[in-house]
This record gives sequence, C-alpha cells and structure tokens, in this order.
Amino acid sequence: MDLSKIKTLIDFVGRSNITELTVTEKDVTVRIFRTSLAEAAVAEPSQKPDSAARLVSDAHSSVKKTSHAVKAPVFGVLHRGPAPGEPPFVAIGDAVEEGQTLFIIEAMKVFNTIAAPRSGRIAHLTEVDNGEVETGDLLAEIA
Repeated sequence: MDLSKIKTLIDFVGRSNITELTVTEKDVTVRIFRTSLAEAAVAEPSQKPDSAARLVSDAHSSVKKTSHAVKAPVFGVLHRGPAPGEPPFVAIGDAVEEGQTLFIIEAMKVFNTIAAPRSGRIAHLTEVDNGEVETGDLLAEIA
C-alpha cells in the first residue's frame, strides 16, 4: 500500500464519524482508529513492518505537522452561519485569523462561539449544518 492511499484513509477517518477502519491490500493490512481528542487518526500496519511502518509514521507525522484540528468542545446543534439563510462563517480554502469565528454550537439555548485556535487556511470543513455534533467531533482543519 502506498503512502498516498494511507494518507487518504487517515483523512477519511478524520472527516467522518468512523472510529475504526481496517483495510487490507495484497499482504498489507492498515488499521486506522481515533485515539484521543488530540489526534484525529493513527494508522498501524499489521504485516510488513519495515516498509509499511515507515509509510505510516511519515503519513501520521505529516498530518500532525500540516494541519490543526478544530473539534467540538460540547455536544449541541452546530450552526455554520450566524443566522438561518445567511452564508457560513468560513468555507474550504478561506484564510482565517486566530480568534476568528468559525462556528456556533447551540447547547441548552446557549450559543457557544467556536473560534479559530490559530491562523491559517481551512483545509477541511464538516458538512454538518444545523445538526447535532458530539463532543470531540472534527469540525474543521486549519493548515
């Protein structure tokens, strides 16, 4: 399995609600799972540890270095825009500044503003809008 496929699988797990994914190709098995709020995904090869382990560690380190995950701090209803019918705060590819509003999460009639933890460009954005999110769900990635 080549590095680009492993990176794609890591990104897929990071963007979705999946907590574990196992993929086997020829004689290599890659297992990707969420381990904590700090890490979106980790991949572990179960066979051919020499070449696959290097690919997995390279993929994982490049994900950690190139993007910063923005995760839901509370359970609630995610709003991508300031009000119904208005455009979202940010879109994929937008440049953001530290402290800029990215989302609003409504929890028990309290509106919690989710701000950008650092400056950068939006590399990934959740598709959830006016729907429920769980604590720790990946909302965006800032590269």
